[in-house]
Amino acid sequence: MTKEPSVEPSAEQKLVRFMLSHMLAGLAAGLVFGGALIATNTANLRTLLFASPDGWLFAILFFMGLSVTFGSLAMGVAIMLSGKRD
Repeated sequence: MTKEPSVEPSAEQKLVRFMLSHMLAGLAAGLVFGGALIATNTANLRTLLFASPDGWLFAILFFMGLSVTFGSLAMGVAIMLSGKRD
């Protein structure tokens, strides 16, 4: 059997993987944070969610907004931390 040479990922591929991992961590944090707000009924969000006939729309907008915010925050932190140190 011949062993195929291992292909080292390029710098661009490493950067994309780095940013995606941070984005996914931010998305997860946003979902957990939103779930915690709903579970603890902060500002009566759970009451609003279950009392409204359009509660599903509220939930989608709420969790998507938090996911985008936390995902962007995590990617921004990743960019700031990726700089070269002198």
